[in-house]
Amino acid sequence: MEITWTYLFFAMLFFVVAFLYSSVGHGGASGYLMVMTFLGFAPGVSKISALSLNIIVSGVAFYHYYRSGYFKMKFFIPFAIGSVPASFIGALIYLNTHTYRIVLGWLLLISAVSLILFVNKKSAITRNPSVWFSLAIGAAIGLFSGMIGIGGGILLSPLILLCGWADAKETAATSALFILVNSIAGIISDLSLGIKIPALVLPLLVIAVLGGFTGSYLGSRKLNHTVIRRLLGLVLLIASIKLIIG
Repeated sequence: MEITWTYLFFAMLFFVVAFLYSSVGHGGASGYLMVMTFLGFAPGVSKISALSLNIIVSGVAFYHYYRSGYFKMKFFIPFAIGSVPASFIGALIYLNTHTYRIVLGWLLLISAVSLILFVNKKSAITRNPSVWFSLAIGAAIGLFSGMIGIGGGILLSPLILLCGWADAKETAATSALFILVNSIAGIISDLSLGIKIPALVLPLLVIAVLGGFTGSYLGSRKLNHTVIRRLLGLVLLIASIKLIIG
């Protein structure tokens, strides 16, 4: 594959996305989808490409947050049990390009609002939600995530923080593994439909590892989550408006 200046710029954008998202425990799929959608990629290609990068970045992010002691398995399990099969099913649902752009635009808008407005939310940590409620939430997020090609952390994180189920870094750890398992389910579903990972994505996996490793290391130890989340929210807000109004 020929390496052009356009591709290098494309790679640089993906590094920035991986760095920013991983710093708060996310894989970056909504960011990758935003870039690829604006560049005119077909939904099927965008979905499997974003999921591939998501697996790498969320895996690296989970490693750092787990090593820092923020992961709680008992809290995570019900969300995952509900989400994984739903994500697989959601990935089987086809959306045409116009519908895909509109749905993605609203997803980014919801994510942007949650990142910007609720970043300083400091609810007292309450008891965990019931198992059945967690299963239902996981299933709903998993189905929607599978349809669009994301891991769902951008939807789960604000909910956890607003309900006071965990603090910011515990939320990041939970979201990172949630994204990882959903992305694996989604990509298996896409591969079962005969959708192949584009060759151009393979070098980007290396870029994603570098961005994800750096971002999640700093995010789990040093960076101010408020600044990162607001920056992400602003970028997503601009992109969402562009996608929705066309």
